[in-house]
Amino acid sequence: MAEKQKKATGKNSQAKPKKSHLSTADIKQFKEMLLEKRGEILRSVSEIEEETLKKSRLDASGDLSSMPIHMADLGSDNYEQEFVLGLVDSERRLLREIDDALQRITDGTYGICEGTGKPIPKARLKAQPWARHCVDYTRMLEKGAASEQE
Repeated sequence: MAEKQKKATGKNSQAKPKKSHLSTADIKQFKEMLLEKRGEILRSVSEIEEETLKKSRLDASGDLSSMPIHMADLGSDNYEQEFVLGLVDSERRLLREIDDALQRITDGTYGICEGTGKPIPKARLKAQPWARHCVDYTRMLEKGAASEQE
C-alpha cells in the first residue's frame, strides 16, 4: 500500500535534488562573493593565529615584561585566549559553510533550501550567500519544529 501512496503522490524516496533557479550570471556573482568572503576569513584567521603565536613566543622566551603580575591580569589573559579560540572556531565553521556553498554551486543545487526544496530568495543569498535554508525553514529549525537534513 505504501508503494501505491508513493506513486499516487509522485514522491520518491530517491528524488533528485532540484536544480538552482538562479541564472548563470547570478551564480557567478554569488560564487565571487563567497570566494571574497572566504579570502577575508582566511586572512583574518591567519592574522589572529600569527598574533597569538607572537604573544606565546614572548611568554616562552622568558620575556617578563609581558607577563601578568597580578591574578586579575592572569584572568584577563585567560579570558582573551578563550575569546580568540572561540573566534577562530567560529571563523572556521563559517569557512566550512562557504566551502559547502561552493560545492552546491558545483553540484547545481545552490540557492535551493535543503529543508523544503524551494528556492532561497536572492535577497537572502545576497545577505548570506552561504545560506542553506530559506528563512521560513530556518525559523522552524530555531523553534525545534524541524531538523537539519544530512
